[in-house]
Amino acid sequence: MRTSLKTERGERVLTFAASADGHVVATNLALHLSDGTRVPYEEIDRASWDETGVSVLTTGGERHVEHIAEPRLLPETVRERVNSTIVVNKHVSLPGRGGVRLVARRPPGGEVLGWTLVFDDGLDPTDPGLRAQAEQALEGVRRSMGV
Repeated sequence: MRTSLKTERGERVLTFAASADGHVVATNLALHLSDGTRVPYEEIDRASWDETGVSVLTTGGERHVEHIAEPRLLPETVRERVNSTIVVNKHVSLPGRGGVRLVARRPPGGEVLGWTLVFDDGLDPTDPGLRAQAEQALEGVRRSMGV
């Protein structure tokens, strides 16, 4: 199977690897999956690698799995590109409740897109009181970091 690579202006290939269904391609702006899905690095929450390939979790909660026998330089390239999109990554304790990770991301060479709140395991992100505490912590971090 052949991977159809639809790139944006100025996007260039950094590395690639054959997958069970085509190719996975890392460019300077995004990870292109074998099904044609383009995942910008600022939208990758986690990419985990094992002997069967890669599992990508997006900030929107989508999970993509690619079976790759020989990853070549993909793991290092994806890690470096995803890390380069993180402007702020700070864990803040919430009063008596655990904590929240505050993450500001930006596309390569772009402006900050916004903030993601990642609550510790066991905390309910829909709890209004908890969200209010997290928002207050976020405002303090934004002021102190100037972001």
